[in-house]
Amino acid sequence: MNNKYKLWLPLFLGLAVAIGIFIGNNMAKRANNQANTNLLRSFFSGNSKLQAVVDLIDAEYVDEVNVDSITEEMLPKILANLDPHSVYIPAKELKMANEDLEGSFSGIGVQFNIQNDTIMVVSVINGGPSEKLGVLAGDRIVTVDDSLFVGDSVTNERVVRKLRGEKGTKVKLGIKRRSSKKLIYFMVTRGDVPVKSVDVSYMLTPEIGYIKVSSFGAQTFDEFQTAIAKLNHNGAKKFVVDLRGNPGGYLDAAISMVNEFLKKGSLIVYTEGKSYPKKEAFADGRGSCQTNELVVLIDEWSASASEIFAGAMQDNDRGLIIGRRSFGKGLVQQQIPFNDGSAVRLTIARYYTPSGRCIQKPYVRGKGEEYEMDIMNRYLHGEFSSKDSVKIDDSLKYTTIGGRTVYGNGGIMPDIFVSKDTLGFTPFYNKVVNEGFIYEFAFQYVDTNRNQLLKLKTPQNLNNYLKKQGLYNKFVAFTDKKGVKRKTLQVQKSRAIIETLLYAFIIRDLFGDDAFYPIFNKDDSCIKVAVKELSKK
Repeated sequence: MNNKYKLWLPLFLGLAVAIGIFIGNNMAKRANNQANTNLLRSFFSGNSKLQAVVDLIDAEYVDEVNVDSITEEMLPKILANLDPHSVYIPAKELKMANEDLEGSFSGIGVQFNIQNDTIMVVSVINGGPSEKLGVLAGDRIVTVDDSLFVGDSVTNERVVRKLRGEKGTKVKLGIKRRSSKKLIYFMVTRGDVPVKSVDVSYMLTPEIGYIKVSSFGAQTFDEFQTAIAKLNHNGAKKFVVDLRGNPGGYLDAAISMVNEFLKKGSLIVYTEGKSYPKKEAFADGRGSCQTNELVVLIDEWSASASEIFAGAMQDNDRGLIIGRRSFGKGLVQQQIPFNDGSAVRLTIARYYTPSGRCIQKPYVRGKGEEYEMDIMNRYLHGEFSSKDSVKIDDSLKYTTIGGRTVYGNGGIMPDIFVSKDTLGFTPFYNKVVNEGFIYEFAFQYVDTNRNQLLKLKTPQNLNNYLKKQGLYNKFVAFTDKKGVKRKTLQVQKSRAIIETLLYAFIIRDLFGDDAFYPIFNKDDSCIKVAVKELSKK
């Protein structure tokens, strides 16, 4: 019996293994078929097709593919088929996209410009990490962390990636300074660097204060209040708020600014969407400027929160709107973050001015290119030079509190139209502006003459000095060396506007934005009209 058992045992074991393998393969095949059936069922169910397709590709596609890469490519295209302002922001871009709105970023605290393939320090931010260590305007950054950082490969994007970083991290800079034959090294600890959204505030006349707001971020209202307090201290009784070129930002920041000018109970704005119940914002009566006369400047690039501010002033008959038709963005986005650091900004509602206007300009879903061409089409249609060229939909009439007629569906129409100032615009001017030659010449002039210019203690003294230096002729000679073809008539016609820019850039390099804007704005046609209107009794 023992001998028979030993003889048949291997056979039984082999048969058992074979049966086990057969059953296992069969069950695995059934399980795999069931999984595929469930996946396909999910694919065709209509509720989760997108994820099912991605999973199907990952599981069954003939070649290895990067599913994450496919998803990154799909999301922007999906959102582009909703509206022009719903967007997907990859993780690598989100941080920088948020920094301007949050009011600060972490870096070394310098403003730079790339000239001759070298990073030039244009200015050092007050109180920033670089100022504390002694970095100066005019310094050249030639090494970063002991690696040479000059040449054709140096771009604005690469410089930002190198110099910005997490707060508390260090970066070693090798700097070439005119007064030193050897490189000077600084170990800079990155820190918070403020991003201003209120560019400047100053007095236009003894009674009229001017405030330039470039965006609506987390710190905008605080900066605005500081500007108002400063102007009040200087005797301001009336205000010009310049929102030209302001693309918008946080809705709450715009509401807080509007609140400063409206009486208690005045409607500021309301929002509403399919899944977003109607929400109204009213003035609380605590604003500090409820009785001050006001002018708001807008143009074709004033959008979103800028239009909320202008629309609230116009519909409440609270301020005079001067300039050109605004952009026409009446959609509200909410940012939804993903675990990988990316985010979707999804349109969740429309906003309406107090009279009930939605100023969102028309768009066709999925036709983003046509939408982006709108500003160019306005220009070609003559809207920048003539109010009569602006298309107005008479069926979309609304009424302000005072009974004036205003229109929706395509931006805020100003109360007083001011055409785009093209005086002095010539092919020569366009060339030197587009190539950055005006700024380059101004920087080089300051860099070469910094010690002499620093002896002039005020912007006005410097401005008077520059007028005697024959700068324009020197600039024209500079452009000759750059290969710009000179036509005498064009050079003469553009003289005034180019001289203003040269003086303004030179003065900014030494005295900052507070000194730059009064020079830059001195011939501004919109500001001149604003001052004229506010000066009327």
